[in-house]
Amino acid sequence: MNTSGLRYFGAALIVLLGIWAGLKFHSVHRVEGPEVPVPAGVAGAPDPKENAAMETAPRPVIPARLPDFSLNDLSGKATSIAAWSGNSLVINFWATWCAPCRREIPLLKTLAADWAGRDLTVVGIAVDYPDKVRQFAGQFKIDYPVLIGEQDALDVAAKFGMDAPAFPFTVFTDRRGDVVALFVGELHRPQAEFILSEVQNLNQERIQLPEARRAIADWLEAMAAKHPG
Repeated sequence: MNTSGLRYFGAALIVLLGIWAGLKFHSVHRVEGPEVPVPAGVAGAPDPKENAAMETAPRPVIPARLPDFSLNDLSGKATSIAAWSGNSLVINFWATWCAPCRREIPLLKTLAADWAGRDLTVVGIAVDYPDKVRQFAGQFKIDYPVLIGEQDALDVAAKFGMDAPAFPFTVFTDRRGDVVALFVGELHRPQAEFILSEVQNLNQERIQLPEARRAIADWLEAMAAKHPG
């Protein structure tokens, strides 16, 4: 497999956090309400020793629903994520110094344009200095909403269970504000389109949330098994 293929099926598929009860890697609890297991798809199944270690390690608390938060936009105006209430969201956490983050920008712009008519909004959350983000956004002609923060943006990342975030990572929600998946690593079109197709099925009530989460986790597991390198 060539280098780009390795990057796609290795780095990008290292961790997908889709919320599904059937996988066994990470189990977390909602802030309020019943337990919500959250699996982590990996390129290969961990050995029993690793499983035992993971059982005693701190577990990320990923919310079942989109948490409320506000950050400044590119103009410096405080903006709540609730500004896009009623839309499905693709929330991408990134930084200007992050190479995979930069590589994702064209895809995110395409997703924002292609899905705009289907009540979906791409929101970038830049964990970086505001002046650098504004310069970067202008240079790369980012035309979807961008929110900016330093420690406050890290605090938002922690609300998604990412206390020590690895950039980039992307959260997918449906129009009701349910967290459908959290993908860690560089996002590529096949992953994005598959997850968004399940989000669309949810929005149109063709499937239920547990089915969507399971379908996403199954798809990732199949892709990882097919391309283990």
